[in-house]
Amino acid sequence: MPSSDRAARRDALRELVRDREADALLVTDLLNVRYLTGFTGSNAALLLSAHDSASDESGTVVCTDGRYVTQVAEQVPDLAAVIDRAGPVRLLQDAGGARGGQTVGFESHVVSVDEHQAWSDAASSLSLQRMPRLVEKLRMIKDESEIDALRRACGVADAALAALIERGGISAGRTEKQVAIDLEFLMLELGAHAISFETIVAAGAHSAVPHHRPTGAVLEQGDLVKLDFGAEVDGYHSDMTRTYVLGTPADWQRELYALVERSQAAGRAAVLPGADVQAVDGAARSVIVDAGHGDKFLHGLGHGVGLEIHEAPGIGATGTGTLLCGAAVTVEPGVYFSGRGGVRIEDTLIVRENEPELLTLTSKEFTVL
Repeated sequence: MPSSDRAARRDALRELVRDREADALLVTDLLNVRYLTGFTGSNAALLLSAHDSASDESGTVVCTDGRYVTQVAEQVPDLAAVIDRAGPVRLLQDAGGARGGQTVGFESHVVSVDEHQAWSDAASSLSLQRMPRLVEKLRMIKDESEIDALRRACGVADAALAALIERGGISAGRTEKQVAIDLEFLMLELGAHAISFETIVAAGAHSAVPHHRPTGAVLEQGDLVKLDFGAEVDGYHSDMTRTYVLGTPADWQRELYALVERSQAAGRAAVLPGADVQAVDGAARSVIVDAGHGDKFLHGLGHGVGLEIHEAPGIGATGTGTLLCGAAVTVEPGVYFSGRGGVRIEDTLIVRENEPELLTLTSKEFTVL
């Protein structure tokens, strides 16, 4: 990504900081530092001056430790860098010495009580002000470079699943763990930098457990097999769930799949700019409730996805807010019959003006393997 794009992100953040009548924001969440600067090291903090601009960022400083001297120079050539392992304390001390009496915001949602106390002691001339989730507010709307990374991550996941199926990797006699390992290896082989999360492979009665962890359980003919997985590319995550049947399907399996498929289609159709997240959840949930299985849809409809696998906005019956154009979200209804089996279908989508852009392209037709 060009440095100018990240400079524009920092400038947008300055507007939010100025709206809160503060002079600076201390950013310590590593993903937020990455979003604003491009730095990917394991120790970093950013002091963003509200008095700077995209064309003059002389008061904005990134800090990391000696392990990353070369990396910070390469990844963040447009900002001044300080090398000190105690980054937040050092940045606050420098700010207090140069600009005592000013107000500095901090990411209170990721800061411990002990950290806050240490910072207050180190920079007593500054007033520290809670400013939770300002960067996350910006991160909800993805720019085209982020959407490209998400699109590539979803493409890797699609290709890996197709390759696994083509080589007979989801078949009776194999274990859940074997299927999960093969799927993760294929994603890495096809270009993923990491997996998005621990892959879920749930067969038979295990498919009724929403977040089942793969075991040595053997896949058998007649099983529902649920796979929930994703690939990470350039820091951005994909998320997809598909459910298959091994061998001859039972009528109840066909009916259950058709119900979840209708629910998922209704949820996708409701993903539009300005849509209330509770209403989006309701569009999908009502299909399942009307069929008499509302008590078996055990979770929210979806969530935002990006640098984190779960990020804002949350789409559920207790969610708040509306969808924004450019947000990346999942739609993933499920119905789970305890001790028998369950179906979930999930896609990753981008909120667009007329209809969402579907990023996970693997077929959702009822499929027998």
